[in-house]
This record gives sequence, C-alpha cells and structure tokens, in this order.
Amino acid sequence: MDYISVFDMLKIGVGPSSSHTLGPWRAAELWLATLEENNWLEITDTIRIDLYGSLSMTGKGHATDMALVLGLSGKDPERMPIAEIETTIEKVRDEGRLLLGSKKRIAFEILDDIHFNNEFLPFHSNGMKFTAYRTGEILSQEIFYSIGGGFVVQEKNDQHAVEIVNAGTYPYPIEKAVQLGEYCAKTGLEISDIVLENEKTLRSGEEIDFELHRIWDTMLECMYLGCHTEGRLPGGLNVKRRAFDLHHTLNGESQYSNPQEWIAEIRSTEVKFRQILKWVSCFALAVNEVNASFGRVVTAPTNGSAGVIPSVLMYYLVIENHDAGFAEIKKFLLVAGEIGSIFKKGATISAAMGGCQAEIGVSSAMAAAALTELLGGSPEQVMIAAEIAMEHHLGLTCDPIGGLVQIPCIERNAMGAIKAINAAELALDTDPKEVKVPLDEVVNTMRETAKDMHTNYKETSQGGLAIRVALADC
Repeated sequence: MDYISVFDMLKIGVGPSSSHTLGPWRAAELWLATLEENNWLEITDTIRIDLYGSLSMTGKGHATDMALVLGLSGKDPERMPIAEIETTIEKVRDEGRLLLGSKKRIAFEILDDIHFNNEFLPFHSNGMKFTAYRTGEILSQEIFYSIGGGFVVQEKNDQHAVEIVNAGTYPYPIEKAVQLGEYCAKTGLEISDIVLENEKTLRSGEEIDFELHRIWDTMLECMYLGCHTEGRLPGGLNVKRRAFDLHHTLNGESQYSNPQEWIAEIRSTEVKFRQILKWVSCFALAVNEVNASFGRVVTAPTNGSAGVIPSVLMYYLVIENHDAGFAEIKKFLLVAGEIGSIFKKGATISAAMGGCQAEIGVSSAMAAAALTELLGGSPEQVMIAAEIAMEHHLGLTCDPIGGLVQIPCIERNAMGAIKAINAAELALDTDPKEVKVPLDEVVNTMRETAKDMHTNYKETSQGGLAIRVALADC
C-alpha cells in the first residue's frame, strides 16, 4: 500500500502557493532530472513551458512563472536564501538568458517562453508542459500536474497520471479514518503512536525528530518574521500587513532577538481572556503574510492554508500548556499529518479541484484533531474534532482577488484556526457513541461537493470576490 508520510503533508517551501508555486518548481526539477538522465541537458538550446487551467488563470498572481524560472535554474525551494530569489529572477529578465539546471546557459525570455493557456488538460486543473529543443527539433516534451500541497505527478503516454507515494509495507496501513480508529482500539495506542510506527518504516527515530524539529523551527520563524515585518504586500493589491500592528498591540515593547526568545517571552506573559482570539489570529496572519511575500513556509497541507496549524499549535503552547516541549509538538505534527493524508487519499487538498474547503477546511481539520489529542481526547474524539472542523467548511470556495493569495486567503487562515480550536473543544465534550457523522463520511461529502462546485470557484479568479471586487478598490 502507498503511504503518505507526515513529511509529504508538511513540506518546507516558498510561497505564495504550494500548487502554483512549489508544485511547478518541483515539476521543473523533475523535468531537469529527465533531461540529465537522457544526456539532453547539454545539447538543449531553447525551452518552452505551457501552463493550463488554473495554473494559467491565476499563475501570474501566484508567481508560477517565477517559480518555474527558479526551478529551471536548479535552485532548491527548501534551502535557497529568500534574499536571492528576486536577484535571480531579475538577472534572467535583464540578460534574457537562463542557466538551465545550473549547468547550461540558454536564451530565455520569461514573457516569451512561458505561455499561459486557458484551456484545461484532462487529468487535473493544474497542468504544465515542458518542451526542450535542439536547433528547432524537440528533444523532450513532458506533461506534469501540480495536484495540491506541492505534490506533483507526471502524465504518461496514455494521458494517465498515477501518483505513487512511498509504496511498501507498513505496520498500520491506513486508507480511511475507520482503519485508524480500529488500530487504536486494538492496540490501545494514541493516533500519534500509530503514525510514528509507520514513519519508522521510512526513517530512523533520530531522523524523524530532526525533520520535525526543522518543520517546527520553520513555522516558528515564519510567525516571528510575520509579527515583526511591517509595510504592504507585493502583487498590486496594496494590502497592508496587519500582524505587525496586532502583535505590537498585544506584546508592546518587549525585547528579544530571535524566535526562541520571542515565544519564551509570550509564554511567560499572562494572556487575558479577550486576547486569546487576537493572539491566534495574529499568529495565523503572520504566517500567511510571509507566504504572500514569497517567504519560506511549511505546507500544512498547502501554502495558502499554512497559517492554521502553526497558530493552533502556538495556542496550545502559549495558552493551554506552558510546560509543553518538543514531545507535544511532535505529537501534534504527527496527528495533523495523518489526518491530512486521509483527506488527500479520500478527496483532495487542491483548491483548483475542490475550492478552499480543500485547503483551509483540511488544515482546520488537521489542527483540530492534533489539538484534541494534546488536550487529552481519545482517538475517537480526535477524529470527531476533524469531522466537526471540516463539516463547517464544506462548500468553501476559492476566489482569490487578482489571483493573489491575499484576499480572502490570509484572513481565512485566522478563521480556520479559530474553528479548529472550537471543534476541538466541542469534540472533547462529545460522547463518541452519539456521533452521527463519521470522519470518513465528511471526507466523502467533501469529495462530492468538490465535484459539484462550479469551475469558477476553484482557484480561477473567475467567480465570487474575484469578480465582485474591483482591483482598483483594493
């Protein structure tokens, strides 16, 4: 059975979109690998990239063209210094040349060699075609799809794309939530324990801890940067960053020099009841303002919903348990990752296929479940929390103004985080025997809702707020 790892669901990358930025970036890397394997890279003299469907309609607002340039240049989205992104793009624009795969310099004009086509390819809304030429003759032509959360699949000759993730044998193979619940009932283990045993099939315990530390450190730094950066977001909407002012209102003139000192300062401060929701909103806004400005975030499960999980985890650390440490952070991320994988297997985490219910809805369900386990909920209550959170995001559309991951996306992270906390509290007071809607049924309902949703509300900027609000008014 295929297994979707926590580290597949929670990936470090660059904003503003996992499907429109990170996915195309990774697709470019995969195509480069194909060129190298066939000894075509050194003899390629020109290339062309065609974007289709949602990638074309909102690609410029999501910086898809920039991501492609960076991926084709051989840059790594996890480790490339953010400060080098703009200079790399400007150099390509100014010189009209691209260092393909960091090895072969070719002529390349961003405006001429990346083509935006409004038609849709058959497999998925986020399609892209890469073509390499030698003296006008095609050397390689491959089609990839960015299917949400930074996941990428390649189309084969029969126009059928198959995703295989970590195929193998696992102690607790999970396709549906009911199986997860059965394992917990049979073994007496918590959900995080079940997930950890599966992860150990792929990597050592030390490697798991190292990567989870890296993910949390990235989340924490992202919140820290967002809370300490003022100004306006790029892209043309002139959106004011709000996390800075909100953080200053809540935290005043406190002094610290890094994210670790910052969180220690907050945890040592008594938070008044009326400030709790403001703090959660502040953390969520901070992450997605960083995301919207081409910063480094963690897909959770996507970039557009990257603020929900870290802000709910911060809520636990700052409000619920000041003594919590890495053990609790680890549990939270393991549970969140598994719940996200259940939604990905049974429905989608792509807004281009399912609307924003597939992003904010799934992230809220992931966070609600994880928080519930930390608050002492049973495995049944953990899944009840996920169900409640998603149930109240069903039908949520994706209608970004100007194709940018800003309005209404940034605020939706704050709303998703608040709903996750509320869902966890409701689940903790729920008798599992009284539950009417199992988690698997809400996953199925989300999938069917996605099918019924009009294309205009699936990250095309052709419906909803995207056409009701004039860009000039922003």
